[in-house]
Amino acid sequence: MTVTIAPAAPQDVAQLRQLYFDVYGHGYPVALGSDPEEMRRLIADPHTHWLTARHEGAGQLAGSVAVQTDPGSRIGKLVGLAVHPEQRGGGLAGRLTADVCGDAFATGALDSIYATVRVVTPGPQQVFARNGFQALGLLPNAVEVAGCESLALFARHADGVLARRESVDLVPGSLLPLLEAARQSTGVEYGHPRPLDVPALPAGQTAPVTAPMELITARGFVRRRFLELFPDPGERFFPLHVPNAVLTPPDGAFEAYADLDPVAASCSLVAVHPSPAAVTGALEPLMAAVTRAGADYVETLLPLADTAGLCAFLAAGFIPSAVYPAMRRIGDRFHDYVVLSRTSRQIDFRTTAVSGLLQPYLLAYLTAWTSTYLPLPEVAP
Repeated sequence: MTVTIAPAAPQDVAQLRQLYFDVYGHGYPVALGSDPEEMRRLIADPHTHWLTARHEGAGQLAGSVAVQTDPGSRIGKLVGLAVHPEQRGGGLAGRLTADVCGDAFATGALDSIYATVRVVTPGPQQVFARNGFQALGLLPNAVEVAGCESLALFARHADGVLARRESVDLVPGSLLPLLEAARQSTGVEYGHPRPLDVPALPAGQTAPVTAPMELITARGFVRRRFLELFPDPGERFFPLHVPNAVLTPPDGAFEAYADLDPVAASCSLVAVHPSPAAVTGALEPLMAAVTRAGADYVETLLPLADTAGLCAFLAAGFIPSAVYPAMRRIGDRFHDYVVLSRTSRQIDFRTTAVSGLLQPYLLAYLTAWTSTYLPLPEVAP
């Protein structure tokens, strides 16, 4: 039968919900496939390009995919790729991915598109690799779907973008295995940056912060306060994430803005005022507050060149999980970013289908995790 791929329409919402239910059951944690109001909003959103696939004469949808774009950062995110179980094996997932990415890049408004890919089976990884995406890292325990799952980060760049990257000469030493894994998997070079030791505490701080963290989840207030503290879009770079919570110690020494999603059991730390390094020594109570709010996985995004911020999170047990080359455009040059993550659940890779593209990242993650949480005992000579 002939498959027709067309933009999603408001009248497709009921069938789209049924498609995602048929694929994921009740466990799909994304509003794009479960919340009718949000689905109608996205279909009408000029910054979302949503495609559906339907066999001619068939009553149900065969597939769906969307790219959400952040015009300010020139980055898109591919989300909601789903093919009905009865339609798998015919290349429909690859065709949907090719079409939606081709349309998105054709506008000239995007420098890259990324996706977080399930790794319970190798199929999704192969679909993205065949469509020009490169594996950028592994995010253990990143989401609650039908149980706790790890995800892989993939990205595809527009022509010429990777050739205009800024180099970094100094990075924390614990990032070197990740950068080497990225070179092995993608062929993208990161030069030969010198390693920097990660201090346990910043200068002048003698003990970690132990006071309980205050969590404010008033969405409207958080949004207004966030824009007041970060009026310059360049200071709040975390594409396609909007904070809905703020964490702060009782003395107000810093404010950490987070995109908290208890349904997916995940949290993204979007920005810290006055700087990411301000949370050094306070991330343990911050993690405790986030865990109480229902998130077992926390991630943050920092420039590869931000050694102070990287050191702050590395000293608190965050693991370098992915590196996104040429993620941010400043002028005519592009800057690399690092995803650091931490999970409060036990990590179990036994059900993870790690392809050859992801194998270097798995080894790099295990190396970093071991050196952080299982340091070798000192032996007296």
